[in-house]
Amino acid sequence: MPELIVTRDIDVENIDILPVYRQHGGYQALEKALKTYQPDDIVEIVKQSGLRGRGGAGFATGVKWGFLPKESPRPRYLCCNADESEPGTFKDRMLMEKNPHLLVEGVILTAYATKVHHAFIYVRGELGLAGRQVARAVREAYEAGYIGTDILGSGYDLEVTVHRGAGAYICGEESALMESLEGRRGYPRLKPPFPAVVGLYGGPTVINNAETLATIPAIVLNGADWYASFGTEKSKGTRIYCLSGHVNKPGNYELPLGTPLRVLIEECGGGVWKGKKLKAIIPGGSSTPFLMPDKLDTPLDFESIAAAGSMLGSGGIVVLDEDTCIVGAVLRMTEFYRDESCGKCTPCREGTYWLTELLERLEHGQGLERDVPLLLDICDNMLGKCFCPLGDAATMSISSSIKLFKDEYLYHIREGHCMVGPGALAAAAIAR
Repeated sequence: MPELIVTRDIDVENIDILPVYRQHGGYQALEKALKTYQPDDIVEIVKQSGLRGRGGAGFATGVKWGFLPKESPRPRYLCCNADESEPGTFKDRMLMEKNPHLLVEGVILTAYATKVHHAFIYVRGELGLAGRQVARAVREAYEAGYIGTDILGSGYDLEVTVHRGAGAYICGEESALMESLEGRRGYPRLKPPFPAVVGLYGGPTVINNAETLATIPAIVLNGADWYASFGTEKSKGTRIYCLSGHVNKPGNYELPLGTPLRVLIEECGGGVWKGKKLKAIIPGGSSTPFLMPDKLDTPLDFESIAAAGSMLGSGGIVVLDEDTCIVGAVLRMTEFYRDESCGKCTPCREGTYWLTELLERLEHGQGLERDVPLLLDICDNMLGKCFCPLGDAATMSISSSIKLFKDEYLYHIREGHCMVGPGALAAAAIAR
């Protein structure tokens, strides 16, 4: 069993309560940092560790912190992005519900490293238990002197605010998150300027994903070399993979980066459910392209998944078995993006609507031969042309599924129903 870092204590009874968290080494990293390191030392440690963001983009965390200007007339801020809602992704929710102090300690350490005196934890509105757990952990940390004035006698001051979102997927995008925090509708901002220069309330701002911040205490406590000893040359450490879909044991599994996809699905997830054949895999949440079963031995790291034709994204691995109607599955994902589009830009607002209309027509047996090239044409007019990455994300499952499963689309058009799944034979009989 590989060494666990972020989920090491996840199943310890009452680990969400401060005394138990401390019994298992909690806040030792904070005490070490405040006594041993200057803020710039921690930035350098995180750079050397090779930690990359776990929210989707995979950018080097320490390098991102280094983008903050040395001097600024405005206060600087830290935002923890816990607005997790990508279909197939549920790791941050687990961390916040089961071990919220780990996240809070990571927030304090990051704020100290980046010389921030006010941090925000933005929790998705629907994650009620997670929001309450994080809020309680913050209160306990205040009472224990881990947050507030002169933390542990170090002279460092920090305020932490827990903010509950209203449940909009777009608020997981960093600039829309800041708009929401400032009390406005969650619309993305034009970039540049980037948040490190002009962010929350116009001040320099660091925004990191919840899992990323929850990893910081272990790095500070054990050192950069220790963390960099896990993973691959360019993808260091471990990460949590959210395994869902047609597997026997869905759930969150922490593994070193570079672990083969096959190990996750077959050894951790118990294989495809009911002994059925694997049809396809979505390796990084619904915003990433499909992979075929011949990619099962691909290492789960940023570079290998990209070379295989997809993205590691948010770490949400969705398994589809042989009975899955690809057109139907893609339709459900596209409906999500249509409903979650903020509507700010025309390509996304109109594109997601028309993609859904065409897919519904195909799924319900009324598709036309021109629909498949039309789908690809709309995707081409959205990809790279929308205001933020949501529009790009909406196209990934469509363009990749047409590339890999075009016969299935054409069968829908020709026969009026799907070629696979329990309903396929019945539909064929009705058609006759």
